[in-house]
Amino acid sequence: MLIGGGLGYHLLKRISPGGARCGCHPSVYDGRSKLEVLLGPGVWEEVRDRVVLDFGCGTGQEAVDVARHGARRVIGVDIRQHALAEARRLAAAGGLADRCCFGTSTDETADIILSLDSFEHFADPAATLRLMGGRLGAQGYIWTCFGPTWLHPNGGHLFSVFPWAHLLFTEGALMRWRSDFKTDGATRFGEVEGGLNQMTIRRFEKLVGENGFQFKSFEAVPIRVARPFHNRLTREFLTSIVRCRIVRKG
Repeated sequence: MLIGGGLGYHLLKRISPGGARCGCHPSVYDGRSKLEVLLGPGVWEEVRDRVVLDFGCGTGQEAVDVARHGARRVIGVDIRQHALAEARRLAAAGGLADRCCFGTSTDETADIILSLDSFEHFADPAATLRLMGGRLGAQGYIWTCFGPTWLHPNGGHLFSVFPWAHLLFTEGALMRWRSDFKTDGATRFGEVEGGLNQMTIRRFEKLVGENGFQFKSFEAVPIRVARPFHNRLTREFLTSIVRCRIVRKG
C-alpha cells in the first residue's frame, strides 16, 4: 500500500465520490442456483439424504435449495437475526420448515458443512474453522467456496474502486473515503459490514493445516480471461474463487 494520508483520500474522492460496487455481482446467479454455479450440478447428489449445516446461511436461499433437493435435514447458522428471520419465512413459504432450522448456533452434527462466500469475511477464521470441526460428523467434510481473495483485482470488495486499488491505497485513506458515504464509524477493514480479513490463498492453506484439517480436494479457479496466465506463481492475483473440501487430519 503506497498512497495514504490526505493525498490518498482526495484521489479516492475524485475517482469515486459516491462509493464503489464490488466487481462480483449477484446477477451472475439470476435464474440459476448459486450452489450449482459454485459447486457444480453434482452438489444435489452429495447432499441428498444428508444432514447439512449451512454456516453463514444469510437469508437462507441456499439452505432451502438444499432441502428442496432432498437433504434429510438442513441447519442454517448466521449471526444476523434479520437474515435468520427471512430464512425462516423462506423455508415456510416453500413448505420446508419441517426440514430446515435456523439460528445463531447449533449443537447438532452434520454430514456436510457448507460455507459459501464467507472465509474472506470471518473475523477469526481459525476459530471459525475449529467451530465448524466441532459440528462435523465422523465421516463428514467441510465444503467451502469463497472469493475473491485479497490479492484478486477486486479483492477489496467495496474498496476496489479500480483493480487492485485496495493494495495501492492505505487502509487509513480507504476508510476515510468510505466514511463519506457510510456512517457506521468503522476505521478498519475488519469493522465494515461483513468484515474483510484480507484472506489470501497461502494464508488459507496454512490456516487449514495448522488447525487439524487437510484438503480432500482443492481448486484455485482462475479468472476466466486470465486462464492462460494462471499458475502457481500468479494464482494469488489471478484466482477468481477457491473451491475445496476439508476433512480432519488422519
